[in-house]
Amino acid sequence: MILRNAWRRNNIGRRMNEAVRIFENRIIEHLKIHGHAELTSAHINLTRNLDEDGTRLTELARRASLTKQSMSELVDQVERTGLIEKRPDPADGRAKLVCFTDKGFEWLEAFHQSLDVAENEMRNELGVAMVDLMVEALGKYVEGQHGKDSDAAG
Repeated sequence: MILRNAWRRNNIGRRMNEAVRIFENRIIEHLKIHGHAELTSAHINLTRNLDEDGTRLTELARRASLTKQSMSELVDQVERTGLIEKRPDPADGRAKLVCFTDKGFEWLEAFHQSLDVAENEMRNELGVAMVDLMVEALGKYVEGQHGKDSDAAG
């Protein structure tokens, strides 16, 4: 097979996407080994965007770059596991907040431990300095883009 458009496989976007997939799968594997098989990597897009004091569905969808309907499906799936629940929003009686339950906070701590394991594996493979540099550089990139988004909105 002749690959005419090699750039499609070897670009930073694709590499970051592949790295995220591998990284999150390691977290999920570690969680399963330690008795937390409730969620799949698809659900991480919900939990990573859920504030500890609760978040509205529309905000979860925005943060995850999903439609409200897609996020609603994820919320329903995770709610069935008992890790999250919908509660009335004290700021607006018509709205609901998606919140971690006590079981969800236990899961979140296990997720934190699993994330540390996956990150340490990456540091062992790539070197501490390389991972620290990637975290710093990606942080600068994200912050710079947030500034541009604010400028465009104002």
